[in-house]
Amino acid sequence: MNQLKAIAKQHKGTRLFLVFSSILYALTVILQAYFLVTIVDAVFLQSASFTEIVPYLMGLLCALVARSALSYVNGRAGVKMATKVKQQFRQSLLKKYTRNPLQTSLQGQSGHKVSVFMDAIDEIDSYFSKYVPQVIQTSIVPLFIWIAVSMEHVSTGIIMIITAPFIPLFYIIIGIMTQKKSEEQMDKMALFSGRFLDTLQGLTTLKLFGKSKQQKDVIRQSSLDFRDATMEVLKVAFVSSLMLELISMLSIGIIALEVGIRLVVFESISFYTAFFVLVLAPEFYLSLKDLGTAFHTGRGSMGAATKIQEELEQEEHNVQWGEASVDNAFDSPPHISLDGVGFQYGEEGFALKSICTTIEPYEHVAIVGRSGAGKSTLLYLIAGLLPKTEGEIMVNHQPLSHYKEADWFERISYITQHPYIFAGTIRENIALGSNIAASTEQVERAAHKAGIADLIQSLEQGYDTPIGEGGRGLSGGEKQRIAIARAFLKQPSIVLFDEPTTGLDLYTEQILQQSINELSKNATVISVAHRLHTIRNADKILFLANGELANQGTDAQLMKASTDYANMVSVQQEGVER
Repeated sequence: MNQLKAIAKQHKGTRLFLVFSSILYALTVILQAYFLVTIVDAVFLQSASFTEIVPYLMGLLCALVARSALSYVNGRAGVKMATKVKQQFRQSLLKKYTRNPLQTSLQGQSGHKVSVFMDAIDEIDSYFSKYVPQVIQTSIVPLFIWIAVSMEHVSTGIIMIITAPFIPLFYIIIGIMTQKKSEEQMDKMALFSGRFLDTLQGLTTLKLFGKSKQQKDVIRQSSLDFRDATMEVLKVAFVSSLMLELISMLSIGIIALEVGIRLVVFESISFYTAFFVLVLAPEFYLSLKDLGTAFHTGRGSMGAATKIQEELEQEEHNVQWGEASVDNAFDSPPHISLDGVGFQYGEEGFALKSICTTIEPYEHVAIVGRSGAGKSTLLYLIAGLLPKTEGEIMVNHQPLSHYKEADWFERISYITQHPYIFAGTIRENIALGSNIAASTEQVERAAHKAGIADLIQSLEQGYDTPIGEGGRGLSGGEKQRIAIARAFLKQPSIVLFDEPTTGLDLYTEQILQQSINELSKNATVISVAHRLHTIRNADKILFLANGELANQGTDAQLMKASTDYANMVSVQQEGVER
C-alpha cells in the first residue's frame, strides 16, 4: 500500500482536482437535501402554491445535475490516473525485460511474466480509479454533511461522531484478510498462466510421449485452485458488504429513532429539521460505506502491486553501455581481448570463470568443449547479451561498456541454432538484416551468397512467398540460410555463430560452411562448434572445460597439448566412420 500511496502522491494535479470537485460534490449533496426538504415542507405544511416552489424545483434540478456531473468527473479523473500508472508500470516491466532479454527468458515461466504484465497491472486499476478518489471524497463529504447536520440538530451530530468510526474499523480488519486472499489469488493465477502457456508450447512433445492427459489434469487442478482462490476473495467481499450495510442501517435507525422521538413524543424539533437530518444521514453513511468497498478493492490491488514489485526488483545484471560512437573505430573488424572475464547464473548457478584470450581482426575463432562447458555463455558475453560479473572485455583497447549499445549491435551478427523467422515474406525476413531499406538487388545478392537463392526462385511467388510464424514451412537448414542472408545484407564486422550446423545434413552443412568462409573474408568470425571437423581449420580454438579456459591454440597445437581435446576429436571421428 505504501508503494501505491507514493505513486498516487506523484499525481498532485489530479489529487488537487479531486479535492476541489469533492468539495463541490459535498455542497451539491447538502443543497439537494435543502431544496428537497424545503419543497416538501412548503407544499405539505405551508400549503405553498406551485408558482412559489418553482425556484426551489429549479434549484433541486440544478443540484441533481451538478451532482451527477461531478460524480462522473471524479470517476473520469480516477480512470485517467489509473491509465497513466498502468502505462508507467508496463513501460517499467518492458524496459526491464528488454534490457536483458536473455536473462528474462531464463528467469521463470513466460506465462507468469505475461500474467504479471497484463493481469496484475490491470488489478491495480481499481486502487487509482476507485480507492484514491473515494478516499478524497470521503475525507470531505461526510465532514461537510456532519457540519450541516450539527448546525440543525446537535444530538444527531453526536450520534454520527459516535457511530461513524465503526465502519472504517470494520473494513480495515476485513481489508487485511482481503490482501492475503488477493495475493493467494494472484499466485494461483500466475501458476495457472505459466502452466497453460508451457503446455501449449510443448503440446507436440506431450502428445508424442503420451503425457497430454496427465498434463490436462495438471492444468485442470491449477484452474480449480485459481477458482477456489477467487471464490475466497469474493466471499470476503460479500461478508464485507453485508457488514457495512448492517452497520450503516443500524446507525441510520438510531438517528431515525432519536429524531422520531423528539419530533413526535417531545415535539422539541420541527418537521423541517427532522426531515433535513433524515435526508442527510443516509448520505453521510453512504460515503463511509463506499470507502469501505473501495478500501476492500484497494487492498486487493496491493496483492497485485506486490507481484509487480517483486518482478521489477528481481535480481538483474545488465550490460553497461557508454556513449562513444563506433563508426570510426570499426572501419575494419576490431581487436578484442578478454581479461579475466566471468559470469555466474544466480548465486548457485553455473559460473564461467577468468577467461583470458585475444581475438585479432579477421581471425576465425572457434569455441569448443563438452556440453555445459560454457560455450554459449562465453559467446553471449562477447556479443554483449550478458553482463560480465568479473574481468573486462576490451574492444580496440577500450572497454566494451565505452561504446553505445545500438552502435555495437549494428556491427555484429549473431546466428543461433534456431534463428527466429517472423511471419511475413522471405524478402521481409532477409531485409531484417539491414538497418535501411534494402533494395531488391541487395536482398537477392545476400540470398545468393547464403546459398538459398535457387530454392527461393523455384517457389511460385519467389521472394514474396509467405512464411508462417516461427518459420513454419521451412526446414532447419533453410532457416539457417535466411539468417546467413541477413548477415550478408548487414555486412557486420563481427559474426557470431552458436552451433549453426547442429542437426543439419552434410549437404546443408557444406553450404553453410561455404557461407561462413565467405563472411570471414570481411569480418571476424567467432563460432561455437559441436561438430569439430567444421572448425579444425580455425585460426584459434578455445577449449572450455567446467566453465574455465582449459587450453587454446590451433587444432594441431591442441591435439598435442590437450588430451581431453584429442579424445573429443577421436570420439567424433569414430562416430562419423561408423
